[in-house]
Amino acid sequence: MDEDPKRMEEGLNSALNGDGNKDDLKKRATIKTSNGGSIFEHDKDTMAKPVAEGESVQQIAEQEQPPVKQKTKRVATLDAFRGLTIVLMILVDDAGEAYPRIDHSPWNGCTLADFVMPFFLFIVGVAIALALKRISKIKHSVKKIILRTLKLLFWGIILQGGYSHAPDDLEYGVNMKFIRWCGILQRIALVYCVVALIETFTTKLRPTTLASGHLSIFAAYKWQWFGGFVAFLIYMITTFSLYVPDWSFVDHFNGDEPKRYTVICGMRGHLGPACNAVGHVDRQVWGVNHLYSQPVWRRLKACTFSSPGSGPFRDDAPSWCLAPFEPEGLLSSISAILSGTIGIHYGHVLIHFKGHSERLKQWVSMGFVLLIIAIILHFTDALPINKQLYSFSYVCFTAGAAGIVFSGFYILIDVWGLRTPFLFLEWIGMNAMLVFVMAAEGIFAAFVNGWYYEDPRSSLVHWIKKHVFVNVWHSERVGTILYVIFAEITFWSVVAGVLHKLGIYWKL
Repeated sequence: MDEDPKRMEEGLNSALNGDGNKDDLKKRATIKTSNGGSIFEHDKDTMAKPVAEGESVQQIAEQEQPPVKQKTKRVATLDAFRGLTIVLMILVDDAGEAYPRIDHSPWNGCTLADFVMPFFLFIVGVAIALALKRISKIKHSVKKIILRTLKLLFWGIILQGGYSHAPDDLEYGVNMKFIRWCGILQRIALVYCVVALIETFTTKLRPTTLASGHLSIFAAYKWQWFGGFVAFLIYMITTFSLYVPDWSFVDHFNGDEPKRYTVICGMRGHLGPACNAVGHVDRQVWGVNHLYSQPVWRRLKACTFSSPGSGPFRDDAPSWCLAPFEPEGLLSSISAILSGTIGIHYGHVLIHFKGHSERLKQWVSMGFVLLIIAIILHFTDALPINKQLYSFSYVCFTAGAAGIVFSGFYILIDVWGLRTPFLFLEWIGMNAMLVFVMAAEGIFAAFVNGWYYEDPRSSLVHWIKKHVFVNVWHSERVGTILYVIFAEITFWSVVAGVLHKLGIYWKL
């Protein structure tokens, strides 16, 4: 196991040739790090300095020698943190129905499931800082960023736009009248694109060394924080100043015949489910038929007696309980840029501070400050923690938690050297896109379900869940959680480990 305290830097210092002169031809290195399956690659190269008068033939020959390709090391803590996020997603998606307390909060509040999206965006930020710390050609980097953004958008629409009905419905295809344009990968694409472009275009403004003082890292990357502040202003001003009129929708999914409902609003600054600016923007931009048709607010007490679980609607449930709502919408995704901005700050700390203690002081202190801000805003009812609206308090709370967890992983893996217990998370993190698609989105389970005997419910997946887990424990809840842990998380850990040994990765 590599216990070098600088293992995580992945070639932060430029490679120099034999005499160590910083003006000599620098060696070419490639940095690869994963972002939810997206692999960021960057070539560090510079132009060779012209031969100076009086240089010896030997010196010229040494400069003209082909560069030696250095094998870079992956960021183990980042891989483990990414793997943890994928594991959390599988757990809450597939066991959330049996354990509603870990599923998404119906509105205000924060559950285990509500940490998944901001953890992903935090990872995006850290990975961008590492991948783009050296940029040779801005145009080339911009092209790669745009291409990667388009790939994420494409896969997001395929997986969550309605085309895929995995894992239970053995059909595919989407009615374009109801296609969902937003989703998890689409939000990651937007945040990645904005944060990476800011990082790219400010490359010439980056300092090589930091000034003294605890806040010098913030001043050094003021343009990144300025971008986050602009996103914050856009979100806050729109949320509290945009007028939300009455709106209507047609319920196509509950009942035999479609039925139109009208929601009475006519207000500004409302943070409840029915009349908030986040939903209004999405209805105007995408259209009400293109939003998520099963929002989590259906589990509110106002909508069902089964709250916080799913259940039949109350007879006196307000009409908006039946309405669609986009949890990964446009305005809330603008707010989510802040999560990526905070993540890239943690990456900058990793680059500039060499010692464990200096890094941890920066990371932990910021994490606790963010948590305190969020708790104050939430419990004073100034800005409740709300994942569906992606409120500022939610950004602070989840980013603070991400920073604390990331710091904890860093202590365990890099400071104490306890890497082996977290190898399964590293393996998943290195093939995050594969596990996300096959496990979290249920594509592999859908493939297995496609081979059944007489009835679609008589497939291998259903048989294992019923006979190996549920019937053995005589409990649907216990059987479900054990199935998720062993038949999904453990299974894909082994698969990811085998693929890692074979050097096979799904890269975007």
